[in-house]
Amino acid sequence: MRGEPSCPKCGGRVRPPGLFSDSWQCERHGPVQPLQPVIPPSVEALGVVVHRARVPVWMPWPLPLGWLFTGVANAGDDRSGGRATAVACSGPGPLGGPGELVLVAEELGVGLGARFAGLQGPDPGPGMCTDKPPDAKVIAAGRPTPLWHVGGVPADRAVFAGEARGLWLWAVVWPEQSGLLLYDELVLTDLRDAGAEIELLPCGALSPRLL
Repeated sequence: MRGEPSCPKCGGRVRPPGLFSDSWQCERHGPVQPLQPVIPPSVEALGVVVHRARVPVWMPWPLPLGWLFTGVANAGDDRSGGRATAVACSGPGPLGGPGELVLVAEELGVGLGARFAGLQGPDPGPGMCTDKPPDAKVIAAGRPTPLWHVGGVPADRAVFAGEARGLWLWAVVWPEQSGLLLYDELVLTDLRDAGAEIELLPCGALSPRLL
């Protein structure tokens, strides 16, 4: 079974639009963009998310040596399209051992990035101080994109956030030491702009982080 849509902020059940509301509703969070059920990673599954996305689908490209694509998630329905996307990758960490990375692009207030970050959300909030120089920088769709460290998150991960193409860009890394990946000017591609090379994407097992 594919499962049912859920709340992007808490994972709880959501009610579809009906007679009294034209939006999906979470009992705890009110109107939300529904998180669609996650399915095992494949080029085909990724293509479905890319096709319906209204926000970037960020992927490190080329992938770091030994890394694999391990899943994709998206929030939104058939009417609104994908208003948030999350791409998971895993591979050898920069200090040894396994590392995992989830990249989230989302509109303001969706709350998917904050959920992966372990924050109440829906956005980075006071844990991200942009009054100081950025802590990391990625190249997103050819543009240098500053990211700031987000505080107040669980100790098992490192969280960075910034803005790319007018939307939130989150990078959540496990374990915390694997945050070193973000100090090497990781190159991110919006897969909506990718060509046939996406067919060569190496896929691994579904990341439990997306569940």
